[in-house]
This record gives sequence, structure tokens and C-alpha cells, in this order.
Amino acid sequence: MTARSNPTPWLLTAGTVLILAALIASGIAPYDRATWMLEVAPAVIALPILWATRHRFPLTGLLYVLITLHALVLIYGGAYTYARVPLGFALQDWFDLARNPYDRVGHFFQGFVPALIAREILVRGGFVRGRGMRAFLVICVVLAISASYELVEWGVAVFAADGAVAFLGTQGDPWDTQSDMFLALVGAIVALVTLSRWHDRHVDRLTNGPGVAS
Repeated sequence: MTARSNPTPWLLTAGTVLILAALIASGIAPYDRATWMLEVAPAVIALPILWATRHRFPLTGLLYVLITLHALVLIYGGAYTYARVPLGFALQDWFDLARNPYDRVGHFFQGFVPALIAREILVRGGFVRGRGMRAFLVICVVLAISASYELVEWGVAVFAADGAVAFLGTQGDPWDTQSDMFLALVGAIVALVTLSRWHDRHVDRLTNGPGVAS
């Protein structure tokens, strides 16, 4: 199934401007330059892919917005390192937590946004029939992405030793890896439960034209 037209191409442009501005601002004087580079790498990699596929496989406006928001979450965390993000300290005070929880926010988004990306590919490609099987496969994709990211963190820890502390952001939690993957799972489930129907309407408008009723 191919898209007839992309009714919201300006969202990709607007998102790109926001992401580039955030990258420049955060890259001027990040807390740790190496950690910043590692944290913002997904956003830097995603932008060229989004532009390269904007005609052949444009995404829905909903996804462009969510991908932009996810990129900003990553960039904000990279600027301070996740354990030192000011918003995280505010959340820590508000909810009386033992640690800065901003990395939990990041891993929730790591499940929430990729879940809808995977769902859009499956829906538009017609690869799977049945909502239940589609939801199952989306969750499998999210957990695979989360596990792959944890393997990257492990690799960085092996090669960088103490230099990887800021990137890992475990804050002394021995179950940090498991918690990160659980938050990604929760993010995926929340995305599927709350946005699936809205996402379907966006896909309909993209593939069948803007005249489709929402």
C-alpha cells in the first residue's frame, strides 16, 4: 500500500528545524561531550532517513510529531547526562523518588514512539492480519530495540570502562537494564492502547487522501 499524498509535509520540516536547533544549543557546552554524542546519535541518524524516505514512504503527521518529541527528549538528556537533567530532579522532588528518573522517561519514549513506527509499517504494508497479532509483533519489535540498546550500553561499558558511567546512568541501580526494558514495554503498551484508533485515522488520510473522514 503506497501513500497517495502526504497531507502534512510541513511537520517534517518543522520537526527538523526544532531538532537541529536543539542539537546546536545542547552541543555548545554539554556536561560530557562523549556522552552527548552517544545520546543524540539516534536523532542524528533518524533525520536523514526521514528525509530520504519522505516521498517513497512518508509517515503520518502523528508520527512526525512523536519522533520530534522523542528526539528532543534524547537531546535534552544528552546535554546534561540523564542523571543530571534538571527536569528529572524536579520529578524526583515532586514524587519523592530516590533517584533522578529522567532516564526512565527516555526509556518509556523508547517504547512509545517505536511502537507506533512499527505499527505504521505493519498496517500500511499489510503484513499482518488481526489486531491481536499486530500488537504482539509491535511489542516484540519494541523489546528487540530495547534489548539492542542495552547491548550497545554494555559494549560502551566494556570499551570505555569508567568513561561510560555518565552514558549508562544507572545511578547505582543493579536492575537498571531490566527496568529500562520494562519501561519500554510499558511505553509500547500505552501507545497501542491510547493511540491505535487515532493512528488508524491518520494512516487512512495518508493512504487514501485527505478527504477521508476522521
